[in-house]
Amino acid sequence: MGIDYGLGKTNIDFETGIRYGVIPANDVDLWSESSDSEYLVSCPQCGYDRIDDFDLDTDRVVCPECDFMGESEDWIASLPTIETYKEDGYLCFQHGDDPDIFIEKSPYKTRADFCSPCAPGAVHLRNAHANGDAWGYCFGHDWFESGVAPYTVYSVTDIGHMIRIK
Repeated sequence: MGIDYGLGKTNIDFETGIRYGVIPANDVDLWSESSDSEYLVSCPQCGYDRIDDFDLDTDRVVCPECDFMGESEDWIASLPTIETYKEDGYLCFQHGDDPDIFIEKSPYKTRADFCSPCAPGAVHLRNAHANGDAWGYCFGHDWFESGVAPYTVYSVTDIGHMIRIK
């Protein structure tokens, strides 16, 4: 059995007891075309970055901190700070240049070994197997071009009865 570096307190859905699944983005064929990019918005003059205070739908944006006024495209960072997917029962994200996707919610789960201390309490989906350390959320078969996930996929809709998919 691996080590739960999160001690049961991190990277876990406390409602279901299912751990977050971690998988390299390169392993998930449809991630780049399915995920949405979110950008850091900050004032190019003073660095103020409270995104809720900016109205980027106007042609000219005014910083509430220093009154700098600029074109809306000046306020969006050139690289996404996070990629997310929040549909179909999934809640997944990939931060900036992190190569891994975290699956916080999914209609599917699998058994896998715990991750290293880099993702304490989560399970690594490359290390999925029938005797894995814990249940972890995962992507369904439809996220992979072959139509088959590289791990066994179970439904989480009925916790009492594991339903094996494919």
